[in-house]
Amino acid sequence: MPEPAIGYVLKGYPRMSELFIASEIWRLEQLGVPLRLYVLTPADEQVHHDVVHRIRAVPTYLPAATSLSGTTLRAWLRANLPGFAPALRRVARRHPVRLAAAAATAAAQSWRSRTRWRPRTVYVKELLQAVALADLVTGDEEVGHLHAHFAHGATTVTWLAARICGIPFSFTGHAKDIYRPSLNPAGLLRRKLEAARFVVTCTGANADHLRAVAPGADVQLAYHGLNADFARLLGAPGPPAGPAAGSAAGSAAGPPAGPAAGPAAGGLHVVSVGRFVQKKGFDTLLEAVAQLRDRGVGVRLTLVGEPGDASATVSATLRRHHLAGQVRVRGAMSQPELLDLYRSADVFALACRVLDDGDRDGIPNVLVEAMAAGLPVVSTGVSGIPELVQDGVNGLLVPPDDPAALADALSRLADDRRLRARLAGAGAATVAEHYDGDLLARRMAGLLLGRTA
Repeated sequence: MPEPAIGYVLKGYPRMSELFIASEIWRLEQLGVPLRLYVLTPADEQVHHDVVHRIRAVPTYLPAATSLSGTTLRAWLRANLPGFAPALRRVARRHPVRLAAAAATAAAQSWRSRTRWRPRTVYVKELLQAVALADLVTGDEEVGHLHAHFAHGATTVTWLAARICGIPFSFTGHAKDIYRPSLNPAGLLRRKLEAARFVVTCTGANADHLRAVAPGADVQLAYHGLNADFARLLGAPGPPAGPAAGSAAGSAAGPPAGPAAGPAAGGLHVVSVGRFVQKKGFDTLLEAVAQLRDRGVGVRLTLVGEPGDASATVSATLRRHHLAGQVRVRGAMSQPELLDLYRSADVFALACRVLDDGDRDGIPNVLVEAMAAGLPVVSTGVSGIPELVQDGVNGLLVPPDDPAALADALSRLADDRRLRARLAGAGAATVAEHYDGDLLARRMAGLLLGRTA
């Protein structure tokens, strides 16, 4: 009997910032898991990672829907309901009782999360998206399970659609989507955790948090692992065929000979990569670079990232400390370009922090990449990072928002090339042993197909 198809539900696809999702999809396909891709919003990026072009599943996009912000529900429905009306009619005819139950769930959540006695109207939009998704799933008899990425909007739509279709669902929670109360208000996260067949998350810290929110939920830990494009560049073998069976070879190569094990020629070359958002702590890293320069330590920083809510802060910090001579800022790079950059550097640094609203990283994928490429890493002991980086063993950890401590760690590495080489080797070994993306995809395949606990 053939395996049931798994419907992956994503807010957007493909996205440059979500390479870990594309890697997971590709690896699951290689393992023989039949997939369907359902996407809530139209594609809005023209440049894609290489792995996207190797994925066989063709995404199906739900009807486009405008934002509810700045308009009334009546005006929004007038503009958007026609696009959902055909699906609504079909679903009402096929699943009238389950549709009514899903509508009642959405209405109850809208009322629970009201502000100033005004119901929250976003759940009307998400109910209609769920109807459109249910219509697609009903039309494909092979789909037997839905899985969403990110625990807020996409999972709400998936939960409601699964209720309409009468099939199980699961979701993966990542970072702010499980920590920010505003994204799952009035107990919504707990209800979704309790309704899901299982929930996956990418750090042990996240798993502990989710189990505290819903003690009875089936929460499974599955690290992202080294992404497929990076593993391919390092010469890793692909996963063998066959879902959730056997084991795969390690997907991380050892550290290459080069700057990580040699002297910091021309001053310590530090690399940092990530979107320019507050939780990445780029301002702290720039403060540390300024302190090192003022101490007379030779240092240069290459900062790589896409614009975000901290772009203005980064620019202001650069100007305030007159760092034009020490810092080079570059836009988003391809995986081959990043690997070349890692191999030209001496250290990778990422000064992550937890924001007041709860937003944080899990385990930043760029830390895994840098370690796999043979770079010693310096980061902060927040969220899931200590699950990857053990201070003094395979990297260095410093407190968040502490430029002096970060400068001290970088200075220590600038002075001690043997330490850099030791940390680099241990870091690559950690990725090979615990962050093998092929093995982790096997675990995910087993969960989706109901083959593992």
